[in-house]
Amino acid sequence: MTGLPDYAGDGIYLHVRGERYIDCASGTFNVSLGYNAPGIIAALHEQLDRVAHLSSEFTRDKSAEIFELMRDELPPHIGAFWLRDVTGSGANEAAIRIAQKATGRSDIFSLFLSHHGQTVGTTGISGNAFRQRSFTLPFANSVKIPAPDCGNCFYGQVADRCGMLCARRLEDFVEYASSGQVAAVVVEPVMGNGGNIVPPPDYYRVLRETCDKLGVLIIADEVQTGFGRTGSFFASTGYAAALRPDIITFAKGAGGVGIPVAGVLMRPELDVLESWEHSSTSGANPLALVALEETIRYIKDHRVLDNVAAVAGPLHRGLLALAAAFPSMSGVRGVGLMQAFDLPTSVDVEQFIALGRQHGLILRGSRYGFGRTVKVRPPLIITREQVDELLTRLHDTLRSYEKEATRP
Repeated sequence: MTGLPDYAGDGIYLHVRGERYIDCASGTFNVSLGYNAPGIIAALHEQLDRVAHLSSEFTRDKSAEIFELMRDELPPHIGAFWLRDVTGSGANEAAIRIAQKATGRSDIFSLFLSHHGQTVGTTGISGNAFRQRSFTLPFANSVKIPAPDCGNCFYGQVADRCGMLCARRLEDFVEYASSGQVAAVVVEPVMGNGGNIVPPPDYYRVLRETCDKLGVLIIADEVQTGFGRTGSFFASTGYAAALRPDIITFAKGAGGVGIPVAGVLMRPELDVLESWEHSSTSGANPLALVALEETIRYIKDHRVLDNVAAVAGPLHRGLLALAAAFPSMSGVRGVGLMQAFDLPTSVDVEQFIALGRQHGLILRGSRYGFGRTVKVRPPLIITREQVDELLTRLHDTLRSYEKEATRP
């Protein structure tokens, strides 16, 4: 037998050497519709039988069709696209190039704890020193500013009485920490790898007002939040609508069953790149476009956003109940099916994830093992009954974890 016979996927479950796990990480947050979504798999097989790769010059019309299929799900001011990437890193680099070329400016602002990709450029703008310390990353025009982390406010303020300094003081950083030529600020509507930080809703409005005042573009990095994860097609059409981003990037869940596909969406006047200014070998390849198109159709036809709305509340309430029962668990937070909670240390997270595997759960932590957050992000097709099963397994994992922690 060829391939990887030890592994098989079935909806929200991953079978590994005879054991069945609930995948609370949705692959790497990219298996948004489960492992074998009907329709998507069949369309991929059909395309594979025809041709697996074409140069993007042959797929331009299909890319345009797919963009039109997305139109109803986009903020009304978004009217152009760039589908020449297969990773979120590439899409974010494209967005940076678009912002710099359109504005004629160089500096890119981002947030403490942010994560925007694995390439040299996107690692250079991400807000974690541990990711850069082994390298010399040539992104000289990167400026990081405090994140809207109400649980650990950089300014020592209290939520609801803080004046939203994390957004308003962008003006000071532009004045005193930049080159004076700021093209854009890159923002994750929910800061996924940084600890599932959910900004207060007013943050998006104040940041938009501040950027408008300064003439700075906003890039919404929706690589993790896009395609239904927070309960709306994009976070910037729902929970974070007040952000009104000039540019949106997407990847991960856009491929539905794990097929790599990524892209950039933007205001029409920002459609400034020539084809040779940003492209990748596999960008807009037939399999990627089929996965993207069928994922959009599946989300619409199967009312996936309604399902996220139906199950997110029970999952969140269940996590709160567990936190009330287990002292080591705290800080339950999230939007839609992008939930998380904290444990005392990063070592505890590592131990908890290992115990979770023993109880049939695949979990992931934050900040590549340097954080203390456990993320709970099952595929968007999870049912209410499966949420209950997930919570039961989390309960058993927490009980095992606290028993281990109290053992002499």
